Amino acid sequence: MNPEVIEQLIEKGRDGYEARLAAGQARLKAGPLDRAIEHLVRATDFRPDQTMAWQDLGKAYQLGGDAAAARAAWQRGLEAAVANGDKQAEKVMAVWLKRLDRSDPQ
Repeated sequence: MNPEVIEQLIEKGRDGYEARLAAGQARLKAGPLDRAIEHLVRATDFRPDQTMAWQDLGKAYQLGGDAAAARAAWQRGLEAAVANGDKQAEKVMAVWLKRLDRSDPQ
């Protein structure tokens, strides 16, 4: 979807987790990356227990070259996945964290 359309809906008061997640995902594809991060951070503010925004936020930070922020986002997402019993998200983020650690050790 066109990120501008979603952002217009947000500006008109239709703000929330789903809108911010959709805007962040659209900006992750279309750019700019800083806008994707902005939307995804807001999505995690709305629903810190939802793993999808954490996953995408980590991807955005990684694409932007911020390995520490990517690690932090995926660790928070992993915590949420464990708390929710979301085994698939737990596995995915654990793999991403391992890959990140191999490519960019702390």
